Amino acid sequence: MMIPSVAGIIIITFILTRVLPGDPALMITGEQALPEFVDKVREEYGFNEPLFIQLWDYMKQLFRGDLGFAWHTGHSVASDFASRFPATLELTLASMAIALIVAVPLGIVAASKQNSIVDHISRVLSIIGTSVPIFWLGLLLITLFYSKLGWLPAPIGRISGNINPPTHITGLYIADSLLSGDLVALKSSLHHLLLPAICLSMSTMAIVTKMIRASMLEVIRQDFMRTAKAKGLSERAVIYKHGLINSLIPTLTVIGLQFGALLGGAVIIETIFVWPGIGSYVTESILSADYAPIQAMTLISAVLYGLINLVVELLYGVLDPRVRYE
Repeated sequence: MMIPSVAGIIIITFILTRVLPGDPALMITGEQALPEFVDKVREEYGFNEPLFIQLWDYMKQLFRGDLGFAWHTGHSVASDFASRFPATLELTLASMAIALIVAVPLGIVAASKQNSIVDHISRVLSIIGTSVPIFWLGLLLITLFYSKLGWLPAPIGRISGNINPPTHITGLYIADSLLSGDLVALKSSLHHLLLPAICLSMSTMAIVTKMIRASMLEVIRQDFMRTAKAKGLSERAVIYKHGLINSLIPTLTVIGLQFGALLGGAVIIETIFVWPGIGSYVTESILSADYAPIQAMTLISAVLYGLINLVVELLYGVLDPRVRYE
């Protein structure tokens, strides 16, 4: 199913980018350029060709592994993505880790102690997490922890300007700092990563908490859970060994989809915190009417979603042998 899905996304994205306001030829040449020079640029980039010919040329370009050229940076899209993707990946992994560390225990406790104060708190936090706009939350956290309290550095970039980035190994500043033993860079990287990761994790945290709670409530009422308790197993063993494993399958689907959404949807957070990732890069491309990076980002997001769904489906069989594919 990935093949027709990706093909459809390529076509839809291509058409949508062509109806964006603004003339890319004028953006390249400048508003004061002579008409004949603008026409030459249109011809050079193929903007004057019929839409179906432009689409065909773009498809052939993709089959050659060429994602295009980003004229607003002067580099190929592939090289821009390679330099910026580690920043987005690090932010996504950090936000997913924060979401799971909070959501999984909170959902389990809320389900095992239904209608308790913890359960009520989890439901309130879930509503807040899904309803509060992340751009407003980001600005609020910046105002509080940077402007008012001064606990964290200016929300600009991945590391303070007066500190050298760690030795490049993986492109992930936290991992590279640990691998190279650069504790100064590690501390600065963690301080810069904390606020954007918390903001980006809120929605995922709320959704996973609700899903864990709902799944656990359903599993707790099953006969095998009562049997495990009747055999004299401790409540902790019953909840974590029998209940949690069986409640993870529907939750795993949500986690996989949320991870894909975080990878492709960090645009707002990266813009607010001046995070040099793919999201801010695509924002710059939209403002510059630069087609190639927008199309490439959509294509890569679609492929990542497909791969994540595939991994999730394979993990079903690991968690529950009854659904293994023979």
